[in-house]
Amino acid sequence: MEKKRHISLSVWPLYIWTVLFVALPLVYVVVISFLQRGDTWGVTDQVTIDNYVKMVDPMYGSIFLETLAMAVLTTALTFLFGYPFAYYVCKLPARLRGVMILLLMAPFWINSLCRLNGWMILLKSNGVINSLLLNLGIIDEPLKLLYNFGAVVVGMVYALAPFMILSCYNSIEKMDWSVVEAARDLGASAWKAFVTVTLPLTMPGVVAGCVLVFVPSMGLFFISDLMGGAKTVLIGNLIRTELTAARNWPFGAALSMVMLLATVGIIWVYKRVSGSKSLGDLM
Repeated sequence: MEKKRHISLSVWPLYIWTVLFVALPLVYVVVISFLQRGDTWGVTDQVTIDNYVKMVDPMYGSIFLETLAMAVLTTALTFLFGYPFAYYVCKLPARLRGVMILLLMAPFWINSLCRLNGWMILLKSNGVINSLLLNLGIIDEPLKLLYNFGAVVVGMVYALAPFMILSCYNSIEKMDWSVVEAARDLGASAWKAFVTVTLPLTMPGVVAGCVLVFVPSMGLFFISDLMGGAKTVLIGNLIRTELTAARNWPFGAALSMVMLLATVGIIWVYKRVSGSKSLGDLM
């Protein structure tokens, strides 16, 4: 009885933290999303659904579609790069495997803005890549590698690839390799054994990696600001603009709620596909 009481008392700080910093802010955003914008600042007490109806406008629809396209493309590219990399790392000796994981985690020790500025130095008109191509005579004038959709994709893939790699690595490392060997002994080629055995067995890690990449890629507005030169507008950029520059808190709150519902829907699909019962299984 004393042990149960001790456990219940120990979780109270978690409950208080959740209520103060998760539940109450969320309720505040929901309430704000159904109010009208004030004439100069803040909101009025008039209830309306115009903030949600406003999203039907084709202009906002195109931003939603571009954000979705960016998220899908980023997820696909991180998978095409991340899964083979994770598979290769799992085949390495244990000591070298640890070194590779350490190198993969090393960029997290550096601020993401500094790392993106490094990419901007590489991609700008007089940057390393254009200078190298010009000196080799491959191109006659600098390529426009920065401030476009492709540059934003590069930034997204660079920032989010470790999440895909680590998820796939975790799943591949735990796989029973004897099943693959059995498939090969029964006459399956290396490719067929991979498609019919390895990939299905590691699918939970793949799905988790897709969720961990897809969801953030819809909201990382600073990458599109830096790499896209504010020419590529995503939902995250729109929310930031509405809450700060436009000072339209209700519409920004409504956009945030739509993003939140989309995130909940994606996580629900993940749980249905993977059979997971806990969000902790994502990692």
